[in-house]
Amino acid sequence: MAAALDGIRVIDMSRVFAAPVGAQILGDLGADVIKIERPGSGDDGRGYGTAWVKGKDGIDTRQSSFFTVANRNKRSITVNHSKPEGQDIIRALVKDADVLIENFKVGDLKRFGLDYESLKAINPRLIYCSVTGFGQTGPMAALPGYDGLFQATGGMMAVTGIPEGKPGAGPLKAGPSLVDFMTGHNTALAIMAALLHRANTGEGQYIDIALLDTSVAMVSHIMQDYLISGFPPPRLGNGGNGGGPADLITASDGIVYLTAGTDEHYRRLTVLMEQPDLFTDPRFDTNFKRGRTGQAELIEIICQWSSQFSVADLLSKLDSVGIPAAKFNELSEVWDEPQVQHRGLRATTPHAWAEAGSVDLIASPLAQMSASPATIRRAPPMLGEHNAEVLGELGYSAERIAELKAVGAI
Repeated sequence: MAAALDGIRVIDMSRVFAAPVGAQILGDLGADVIKIERPGSGDDGRGYGTAWVKGKDGIDTRQSSFFTVANRNKRSITVNHSKPEGQDIIRALVKDADVLIENFKVGDLKRFGLDYESLKAINPRLIYCSVTGFGQTGPMAALPGYDGLFQATGGMMAVTGIPEGKPGAGPLKAGPSLVDFMTGHNTALAIMAALLHRANTGEGQYIDIALLDTSVAMVSHIMQDYLISGFPPPRLGNGGNGGGPADLITASDGIVYLTAGTDEHYRRLTVLMEQPDLFTDPRFDTNFKRGRTGQAELIEIICQWSSQFSVADLLSKLDSVGIPAAKFNELSEVWDEPQVQHRGLRATTPHAWAEAGSVDLIASPLAQMSASPATIRRAPPMLGEHNAEVLGELGYSAERIAELKAVGAI
């Protein structure tokens, strides 16, 4: 199938997670993504995480879990942009590029003539995207920023965690780097919109993406509750935000998440439990009471009923009357889910330098498009794996490439 971004070239000068995720999405959709890394050490993300792809014959792949999840479908070249020769390489790439993504400190690349205005002079159609913690302007623009900071600053931690009055109460950071991940998606979305704008007008543009902006937007309907009412909603632990009962409930051999957040779903649940009086019980007779004031008491009652059944039997009963519910899975169990397997969410990808000859990746959620699906065509690259290939495309001879390596430009 034709890829949506066939013919689009992206220069990815980003590191760590948020911006690399954005570049990867473009690569998944068919763009030729050239990842520019520091000679010797590469992307800082290569050293993050707790697991590394094991290489063949003692080769250190320099591919951590952090790097692996955000850098497939890219070609890696090493360029020292502080050297004039390295700057020349980047400018040569920019001449025919469509997009450049960077996440250096505000103003850092201007010192080397690699800022938007300088590169726009070379290629007026260039879409130049800067990804930073706080944005390009404002009193905090120069500060560094990482995911956890923005979960705290933007409001996510204020609405995540154990409810007040319970053991362990207080704000809680989400496990995955959600702000980084969503910022990556916003990066890709903005770039695709800019590509459409360019197709209509012929004009490139500058894009300023900030983790702070994403973190505030991610609080979504809960933040909107506050803007409308002026009162911050309480932390609900595992409780649902739209009503109740919605929470984890116990089975005899595991845990199930239940969402019966409408009056009809709740009515069906009380009938299934053979406790129809709970539907009109004044403690639980409104969605708000079931989701807030009476939630803990109601969940305790439901657990007394649910704990007599196995997970499989409980889900079967709930499914039979149309009440939304799902088994709680540990990470290993996710991949045993029949629907996860059916959707092909575990993508085993050939990897020439991996000991196993392949690496398991998480498939793109954009892979189900009927005409131009996201695909995985390349495993995450080894550091500098494509130096000769990409520089050769720019017209550099083998002798010149050797000279650049000798002076530390690549």
